[in-house]
Amino acid sequence: MHPVRPARDVSGDAGLAGGVGGPWQASAVRAASEARATLARRRAEVADMFDRVAPRYDLVNDLLSLGQDRRWRSETVAAVAPRPGQRILDLAAGTGTSSRPFADAGALVVPADLSEGMLTVGKRRQPDLAFVNADALALPFADGVFDAVTISFGLRNVEDVATALAELRRVTRPGGRIVICEFSTPTWKPFRDTYRNYLLRALPTIAGATASNPAAYDYLAESILAWPDQHALADLMVAAGWRGVGWKNLSGGVVALHRAHA
Repeated sequence: MHPVRPARDVSGDAGLAGGVGGPWQASAVRAASEARATLARRRAEVADMFDRVAPRYDLVNDLLSLGQDRRWRSETVAAVAPRPGQRILDLAAGTGTSSRPFADAGALVVPADLSEGMLTVGKRRQPDLAFVNADALALPFADGVFDAVTISFGLRNVEDVATALAELRRVTRPGGRIVICEFSTPTWKPFRDTYRNYLLRALPTIAGATASNPAAYDYLAESILAWPDQHALADLMVAAGWRGVGWKNLSGGVVALHRAHA
């Protein structure tokens, strides 16, 4: 295990360096122009796409990730470290699979998503959760109402990442935490090439045989390949006002957890 290196923007919250097993890497500040996401997305199109895949979304994700998505979500929960009575926003919650562990820990979780289809499936499966239809670019919550905010595999689909990060910062209380779980860039080049081939060839084939809307998984592959790497996402978080930004690679960097505090 390697120690977390201090970043130039760290504001003294030593608590962010611990908590979750495995190495966390701190982010140093870079020029904002170096960290620009280039994917163009339209909210209505993304919402419609996820409406159509909602019924089999969780099952297909489990198949495509070879079961790794369970570990990634477990690591996310550990990074958030939910406690009874905590107010947690789980943005891009989909059917609420990611929200369930927070509720089970006694936290007051709000599963929010842009896709009404996802929310309908989620409410049917988990009627005790308070699902909310919400746009990441204009969250329907007051300033500073959440102790923690989290988003898993959803930030990549947002039309304006910088605005979404600023909105998440707005609704988080001072000192509150953000945890982002998102696909990222594998750290070992030979594996990076293999992974790229999987995304472009194997993933569409598997999705075509199992998914209700295979075209959505073509978009999935393209969006992953176009997404900023670990450091670039950290830069975007710093620019949005988050402090003590750091990340932890999972599955060799296929996925990365980013966390920070308000």
